Amino acid sequence: VRKNTLDYYKKAFEDNSNITYLALDNNNIVACGSVSFYSVMPTYCNKSGKCAYLMNIYTKPEYRKQGIATKILDYLVKKSVEYGAEKISLEATEMGRPVYEKYGFKPMNNEMELL
Repeated sequence: VRKNTLDYYKKAFEDNSNITYLALDNNNIVACGSVSFYSVMPTYCNKSGKCAYLMNIYTKPEYRKQGIATKILDYLVKKSVEYGAEKISLEATEMGRPVYEKYGFKPMNNEMELL
C-alpha cells in the first residue's frame, strides 16, 4: 500500500488530479485533507462529467473543535468548484459526519459497491 500510495501521489501531483491541504502549527502537521479530481461520462445530472472526491480529512485530537476541518473542507470544495466538478462526494466516519452535514453534504441513497 505504501508504494502504491507514493506512486499515486507522484502522478497526481504532477498532473494536478489531486490537491492535499495541510494545516500546520509551528511546522507540525495538525490536520489534512485531500481531493481527487476525475471524469466520468456526462449525464443530465452532471453535464461536464467532472467529479471530485474528498478524502483523508483528519485533525489531530488536541486540535479538534477549532474549525480547522471546516476550513480544510471549505478550501477543498472551492478547489473542486474551480476544477468544474458538478459532483463532490466523500465517505464520512461517524465523527466527521456532523462537520459534513453542517457544511451541506447529504447522504447518498442510490450508490452500491462491489467489494
